[in-house]
Amino acid sequence: MKIRGAYGDKNLIGKNVYRLRRARKMKQRDLVAQLQLHGININYTSLSDLEGQNRAVTDKEIRVLMEIFHVSFEELCKVEEVSEDS
Repeated sequence: MKIRGAYGDKNLIGKNVYRLRRARKMKQRDLVAQLQLHGININYTSLSDLEGQNRAVTDKEIRVLMEIFHVSFEELCKVEEVSEDS
């Protein structure tokens, strides 16, 4: 299995898109197909950059991702809390 590299800082939702996709056992090609069916012109590289937070996300992409994953905007944008107990 390929190990994901470091995340970028171009968007807030990339980690959550990756987490939601994996939780649903979706492959990138499945999510790309779903996005394309909803009118989003995206390819595997662009999705990988989105998930890796290496590119900005459009408002249309956010709306469609909320529909595909059946989540709220808040759920899509939530940030993991980092524990200070370490």
